[in-house]
Amino acid sequence: MFGVGEITILLLVIVAVPAVKRLPDLVRSAGKAARILKSEKRALKDEGEGGGPPRPAPRVIGGETTERDTAP
Repeated sequence: MFGVGEITILLLVIVAVPAVKRLPDLVRSAGKAARILKSEKRALKDEGEGGGPPRPAPRVIGGETTERDTAP
């Protein structure tokens, strides 16, 4: 029969194979989150500087666009 080491390796392979398929989506999501956090950090920094009104931070996140159905 199988020992603990063989079962552990088998379980790791079973978990790793599906995870590889989702890796690009996970990395893309992490990049978007990092961009949002960076933008928010910059906005907070700009808000704290000077006595004038805060500059609005850009809130544009690139992504896919879809056409809207214009039929009534």
